[in-house]
Order: sequence, then structure tokens, then C-alpha cells
Amino acid sequence: MFGFAALPLLALLYVFLGYAPVATADPPLPMETYLANRALNAHARKEMPKASPVQPTEENLAAGAKLYRDHCAVCHGKPDEPEGELAKGMFPHPPQLLQGDGVTDDPLGETYGIVANGIRLTGMPAFRDSLSDAELWQVSQFVAHANELPNSARQIVVGPVPAH
Repeated sequence: MFGFAALPLLALLYVFLGYAPVATADPPLPMETYLANRALNAHARKEMPKASPVQPTEENLAAGAKLYRDHCAVCHGKPDEPEGELAKGMFPHPPQLLQGDGVTDDPLGETYGIVANGIRLTGMPAFRDSLSDAELWQVSQFVAHANELPNSARQIVVGPVPAH
């Protein structure tokens, strides 16, 4: 009986005495990555829209490429620059969306939901207050079709990010 009562006290001491890993350079807690991914996937699938009002036309993919280059590439990389300096210091490490499969095999609505709402405690911001709904869908379509982009979109995304 005492053992079960001691567990919450030990957990509090672990946190309040500064042993909990809170720096981005610290390794994750046991099961942290697994539990966070399960929670994210369950929430994203529950909340995701079922259909996109924006189709993956060349025009929309080019617009999505510009949005990705301007807002996302700094963390998620570009085809010719797989990882930026900012991404190297982040935890969890941001996925490099234009390398390998990225999110091309994820449901489009799930990608849209993550772009719109962000992911708590990861550095992934919510863009729903800074991009229009059409822009959210354009950038979602862009990353969903990253392995089959038209040349116009590919040329835009590898271009320089304009100064803000």
C-alpha cells in the first residue's frame, strides 16, 4: 500500500527537483514519443475534414509551394536543403516533409488539421489565424503531393525565401 502512495510523491519530487527532461537537447522520457504520437494521430483523425475544397491543380500546388517555402521550409526543409539550422535544435525533431514519403501517405484532412491547428509542445504553430482556409488547403495539397510535383511548384519551393 505504501508503495502505491509513494509513486505520486516520487513523481512530484522528480519534477520539482529539476530531474525531468525539459530542454530540447534532453532525451525523451520512456514511452514519451510513443504516447505523444498515438495521441496526435487519434486527435488528428477525429478532427480532420473529410474532403478538400481545393484540388491539387498546378496553380494550387504552385501557390502551396510558395506558402511552404515562406512558412514551413525553415523547419521542414527544402528538396535541396533537407534540414535548416533551426530544425537541428528542435525537440521533437520536425519531420523533413520533402524527403522520402513525408506526409504523402497521410490523409489530406489530417495534414490540413495539423497545419491549421499546430501541435502542442512541438514548435509546430497553428496557421489558422495567419493563413486563409484556401491557403491552408493549398499548402496541405502541396505536401501531400510532394513526390509528384509539377516543375512550376518545384522551382518555387527551391527558390530563396523572401526577406520579411
